[in-house]
Amino acid sequence: MEESEQLLTQRSEGKKPNGHCRWSTHSLDSKAVEDFRRRLKYFFMNPCEKYRAKGRKPWKLMLQIWKIVIITAQLVLFGLSNEMMATFKEDNLMTFEHLFLKGFKDHWQGNYALYTKADLYDHIYHVIDTYTNLQNLTLENLAYGKIDGKYTPLSVCQLLYKNSTVDPERDSFYIDPHIDEECISVFPPTSLDNTNLERNINFSVDLKRLVSVNINFTLKTINLQTVRHHELPDCYGFHIKIIFDNCAHSGKIKVGVKNDVQIHECKDYNVKASGKIDYPVLMFDSLVIFACFASLILCTRSIVKGIQLQFEFKIFFQTHFNKLVTWSERMEFVNGWYILINISDTLTITGSVIKIGIQTKFLTNYDVCSILLGTATMLVWIGVIRYLGYFKKYNILILTLRAAFPNVIRFCCCAAMIYLGYCFCGWIVLGPYHDKFRTFDKVTECLFSLINGDDMFATFLNMRDKSYMVWLFSRIYLYTFTSLFIYMVLSLFIALITDTYETIKHHQKDSEPASLLHAFIEEVPESA
Repeated sequence: MEESEQLLTQRSEGKKPNGHCRWSTHSLDSKAVEDFRRRLKYFFMNPCEKYRAKGRKPWKLMLQIWKIVIITAQLVLFGLSNEMMATFKEDNLMTFEHLFLKGFKDHWQGNYALYTKADLYDHIYHVIDTYTNLQNLTLENLAYGKIDGKYTPLSVCQLLYKNSTVDPERDSFYIDPHIDEECISVFPPTSLDNTNLERNINFSVDLKRLVSVNINFTLKTINLQTVRHHELPDCYGFHIKIIFDNCAHSGKIKVGVKNDVQIHECKDYNVKASGKIDYPVLMFDSLVIFACFASLILCTRSIVKGIQLQFEFKIFFQTHFNKLVTWSERMEFVNGWYILINISDTLTITGSVIKIGIQTKFLTNYDVCSILLGTATMLVWIGVIRYLGYFKKYNILILTLRAAFPNVIRFCCCAAMIYLGYCFCGWIVLGPYHDKFRTFDKVTECLFSLINGDDMFATFLNMRDKSYMVWLFSRIYLYTFTSLFIYMVLSLFIALITDTYETIKHHQKDSEPASLLHAFIEEVPESA
């Protein structure tokens, strides 16, 4: 026993000529130790090595490769359907802007504004007149919204300060910032003439108190283009809000259209010829669910086996060698790739169920389904890196990414402090003079673009020359930011990863095992 303790307490004692540790088992049950060592080595083998060792076919590997193919195909099919839905929504929004905004042009998006009282009244009456005469004007199959069999009205609402007295001549004002709302309703299909609108609806605007005028109405239509792709059409409800924004009281009233879309199953439909539902697509989605469910079971089983073997390894070393196993060595039994696959499988199964619901028109959650299937497919393709790791030249890249990740995160946290400092400074100083620094989110996007060398000259050029002090500050600000982040921060970032790569590259040349676990496993003969 004394000989055993002496040999096992120091890893440096009894090293092989190539630098590996030799584990003495003179006084231990050699057969039990060797059997456990072989179990550990087999557990850490990749599927190809397991096949060569015991002839075990890599079913899990083949299943994962098959999943990549069918999940990608499923995503493409759903993407085509989702593209039709998104295009239909965008086309309708464009249609509403041309119908209800008088004189609207496509290049005016974001710049549509009014400057006179006559224009304000004219545009409000134009919206009402277009709404009441919609069936005679539109090229689309549009209908008015209904609730309990009754048409929903168009509502014109003024948001007004509760009390306001403004006298710029005397530099005085009195204002009560509480908001009152005054609304009138116009029911379709009453036909009103533009010349008599003011008399018929008794509408007037108090510009001194006006915050905004909001016109709300609901229209319904059906997306028929999906029929040609063997999908049942969806019914759409467009809740449209036209906003005449006077919050600034600057003499410029901005006009915008907001569109809240609700997609639902049509109540009554009859599609001839090819049938109602594309059953081959439903069968394909069911196949995806089955494959992911099988993968989920197999990977969960492997994770459970790894956790069980981890506890056995801990107890084994404490019992036989009186050594404590570190937490990092224990975590080597938990395969992170299997956890990634389980997350991907769960997202795919959930997304596929929602997709089947959309296909059969029980559900209309396109956005939720897109997020689930998109994220799942991304994780599936990221998982391909695991199989590239079976090749030595690819494996060093994977090891570099894994080893550099903690240092990269710490480095990014430090760089983020400098970046946020520049963001806040640019927003408050340059915001009033530069469109790209007008809001905080625009500042973050602009500076990130500068780091990547995008739109750099335009950012310098667009600085408004209204204040020499601010102009000079903007030059110092932009030059120091680009110099600091492009020449220093990015260079250090690349150097950090390069240093990790070189360290791992030299470490692979040195055959000494990295941990107690691997030193123990490598004692198994190659023929075992």
